Amino acid sequence: MDPVRYRILGTTQALRPDGTPVPVGGARLRALLTVLALRPGRTVSAAVLVDEVWNGDLPADATGALQALIGRLRRALGADAVESVEGGYRLVAASDDIDLHRFERLAGEGTRALADGDPAKAAAALDDALALWSGPALADLPDRTAEAAHWETRRLHARCTRLTAALALGHAESALPELTALCDAHPLDEPLQALRLRALRDAGRTAEALSAYEDVRQLLADRLGSDPGAELRSLHGELLRPAGSDGGARGPETRSPGADRARAAADGTRPSPPPPGNLRARLTSFVGREKDIDAIRGDLSAARLVTLLGPGGAGKTRLSQEAAEALAPAPRDGVWLAELAPVDDPKAVPEAVLTAVGARETVLRGAGAEEMRAVADRHDDPLTRLAEHCAKRRMLIVLDNCEHVVDAAAHLAEALLERCPGVTVLATSREPLGVPGELLRPVDPLPEPVALRLLTDRGAAARPGFRVEDDPEAAAEICRRLDGLPLAIELAAARLRMLTPRQIADRLDDRFRLLTSGSRTVLPRQQTLRAVVDWSWDLLDETERDTLGRLSVFAGGCDLAAAEAVCGPAALDVLGSLVDKSLVVAAPSGEGDTQMRYRLLETVAEYARERLDESGARGATERAHLTYYRELARTTDPLLRGPGQRSAIDVIEREYENLRTALRHAVAERDEQEALCMVHSLAWYWQIRDQRIDARAWSLEVMGLGPDPFAPPARPAAALYERCTDFPPPMREAVLEEARRGVHLIHLAYMDMDMGAWQTPQAQEKLRAISMTYEPGMPQTCRAPGYLWFYAVLLTGTMERFTEVINKTVSTCRELGYDWELATSLQMRANILANRADMAGDATVDADEALELFGRIGDGWGAAESLSARGEAHERKGDFRAAAADYAEAAEYAERLGARAQRAVLNVRLGSMYMELGETERGERMIRDVLATGHGAHNEAMPAAHLFLATWLGRTGRTDEAREQIRLLRQDFGAASFVLFDGFMLGVEAWLDAIDGQCESALDKARRALGAVDRLSRMIAPHMPSAHLMTAAIALNGLDGGGRATDAARLLGAADALLPPGHVPNPMEVEVREQAESGARALLGDAAYEAAYAEGGGLSLEEATALV
Repeated sequence: MDPVRYRILGTTQALRPDGTPVPVGGARLRALLTVLALRPGRTVSAAVLVDEVWNGDLPADATGALQALIGRLRRALGADAVESVEGGYRLVAASDDIDLHRFERLAGEGTRALADGDPAKAAAALDDALALWSGPALADLPDRTAEAAHWETRRLHARCTRLTAALALGHAESALPELTALCDAHPLDEPLQALRLRALRDAGRTAEALSAYEDVRQLLADRLGSDPGAELRSLHGELLRPAGSDGGARGPETRSPGADRARAAADGTRPSPPPPGNLRARLTSFVGREKDIDAIRGDLSAARLVTLLGPGGAGKTRLSQEAAEALAPAPRDGVWLAELAPVDDPKAVPEAVLTAVGARETVLRGAGAEEMRAVADRHDDPLTRLAEHCAKRRMLIVLDNCEHVVDAAAHLAEALLERCPGVTVLATSREPLGVPGELLRPVDPLPEPVALRLLTDRGAAARPGFRVEDDPEAAAEICRRLDGLPLAIELAAARLRMLTPRQIADRLDDRFRLLTSGSRTVLPRQQTLRAVVDWSWDLLDETERDTLGRLSVFAGGCDLAAAEAVCGPAALDVLGSLVDKSLVVAAPSGEGDTQMRYRLLETVAEYARERLDESGARGATERAHLTYYRELARTTDPLLRGPGQRSAIDVIEREYENLRTALRHAVAERDEQEALCMVHSLAWYWQIRDQRIDARAWSLEVMGLGPDPFAPPARPAAALYERCTDFPPPMREAVLEEARRGVHLIHLAYMDMDMGAWQTPQAQEKLRAISMTYEPGMPQTCRAPGYLWFYAVLLTGTMERFTEVINKTVSTCRELGYDWELATSLQMRANILANRADMAGDATVDADEALELFGRIGDGWGAAESLSARGEAHERKGDFRAAAADYAEAAEYAERLGARAQRAVLNVRLGSMYMELGETERGERMIRDVLATGHGAHNEAMPAAHLFLATWLGRTGRTDEAREQIRLLRQDFGAASFVLFDGFMLGVEAWLDAIDGQCESALDKARRALGAVDRLSRMIAPHMPSAHLMTAAIALNGLDGGGRATDAARLLGAADALLPPGHVPNPMEVEVREQAESGARALLGDAAYEAAYAEGGGLSLEEATALV
């Protein structure tokens, strides 16, 4: 059977013939495809399309909007997929191309096959039909209620028909789970209930069928005030008749222990006694935790009191029962479960345990009237009676849910352990019992793979056919955001009856409203997620509640100092209590395990935030949080520039979510000075960690909190010797003005991925204003972020102006004794000069001095950048071995700092050097590894890796692979516009076309590459135009049967003449030039070539470009 082309039974999708999805982005676009797919091959009027796609929210130009949407759909599906016909549009598709219509056909075939007495054929057709569903019908139709209800009813009918076929095939037992789930969802559907009763009967579970009938009868009476219909009453009569009285076949009969004993008495044998204990059979499968069970078994062999400790919903009860049942050998006198959750009065705990272990039965069984009166008159302490009962027994008692009666449970456990040497206790609680000898076994949330298995299992029970593989991203998000808590995952799985995994994941911000569909047979506190957390909250005192609420403002946890600053000095004692009660998770921070870190599970955090809002304390708490983390950022920032650099990086990384939360709060409150202080304090960390997106986004947000300091008329800045973050806010006026300028400069520095944004007249005006605001050598331009004004000079000025600015910065740093700033300025100057062969020697000198300074200061990141700049200078001069050594040493610095993006850039450069040095396999592997890992995705590492690999592949004859690298580069970085990369990319594509003989295309791309050469390109890479001219020369040699060879020779003459003084060509340039020259000489002869070459030497770049 051919695959469907369009899916509307779930999220609307279009599929290629191989089954892979075609991207159909946007809710409106999917709605349009849904409306058309409902009517395949039929004309749908424009009026109907507008009405159903926009659902009353009509655009101003409905016709134009529809035409634009149709155009987008055609671009997604193909121009021929949607036809324009008179009066509307038509989806070119057969009915069977649409999952909904194929479902209708297959469901009809299955129903007819069952009526014809062929259940096997019916089952096959109905399985195929139901497998087409991937979610709620018509999920992307804005007003889907009526239409979707119709198809959901058809789906239910198909499921019932399939289950009827299963019974006819003798598969009653396997059909029961789905039937039970359907009956739970549709309790008043009498035919469905009748089908379940038949399945129970056919499975030999007649007693359960009779009990189920009584439940249905009672439900109908309560809800509808009516009796069961004729079908159910007739079936009830059949169930009451003795098996075989009607000659009909029946399934195997269920055997009860009572029946076994009766049969044993009849044949004179003694039945084996049932195992002692009161553990009940579980109704659902047990997923994961195998290692936990093994660990608990070991705990129980080493300690007589083991407490399973964990938050509500972690699965402690189920784990305790599974572990108890798995004991081998089992205790001689059994395993006994005492459920303490229903016990409201701590004094009733011993009585509850007495009842659970059957101690009353021991006392009263066989007693006469006098003995019973004596027992009733004794008024013994129930704990004493329990101890007497257990004293000579070897047994395991499971005390389940101790937290609300923890003192009483502890007293009972201690008494039993002291008086009953053969007793072992396994307790579950949200806090320790605190009894001597207690061994605590934390019950952690499920790891993601196990959580996904649980979701799969419970989801399939709620919605047969559910698989996490259908939407693994949403399933993983559900498990992660629910903290791996089994109860929460089970509640989410129950919602799969009506929602898709993606819908559930998207609604988890309101999880307490969403997760309310627990089992009706468990205690009320386990039926909803809110009730689970309510139970823990109600056990807290006021101080604990206040602290827990305040802890909810932290993101990613906190250390003790932060908790005390935000929650108050009582935090130390209260945190310990909240950790004991499993509401706060404590774990080592990772810094040599010398500090503990405290965090809330996401579910607890959301609940605590609600309570904090109710208390009215959120504003003051968030202000305390902002103040603490502003100071953490401000005081850590200077440490990023010295020997404590790695530790300072670790501090900011560990607290980064809290820092972002504090900054978000400052922006939301429009507290400009706090926000400015935080952005300035984090700017260098963003630079070191290459967090360009955050730097760009946050600087833009904070720019909007105050006036634009560069708005006309331009105002010259006054010299400022202090940093903007030397003191906490409030800032004095001069500092505030400089801080505002600084945040604009930070934003400018991170716009290098979108240089086109600076080409508008308004942007150019702003750049000129920035360049005029400062004078070279001002103290604030020596420091971050003031030094970033050189970007404005670079984008608006000349090389001479830029050189003046950077040189004056260096000299001012020397005069003022700014060692770190001097090293940074030298390293920056080396970076710029390294790209120019005529200045590469100066770059080496600067890099050497910067490296010495950074080494003395203890700044590893600066040392790596200095080595990288020196390596580029060596590379530009053709000393590849020296360049490789510098890149390798720089990469070691980056590795020690955990600077993955910096390491990626260095590995790309190092790999390119290995290839030039003859270690081709090693070099190519290094570059491919960078592409595979994705580190440096937001800096030049990835595009550079694609470009370097493309040129190497082209040089080694693998042009198809080279083109694929360029395609990937355009795909992944199409929105980016790194300096020089656009022109370089076109130049590489032109060269690949030229060496493949595609000369017209090569010439066109070379022409465009030359057109992309601007003032900035000539400043930074003055050799680039010559490279493009050489590529164009290769292409000209191949045109018009060699008739353009003279122009090719002229281009080579121009290319050589336009190179900067002292330029050392790299191997690729040498190869390109040799190919161009040899081709032209072969076509022209030496004399003609030399003449044309000499002529070209006198051409300007514009004149040479005109030949292309």
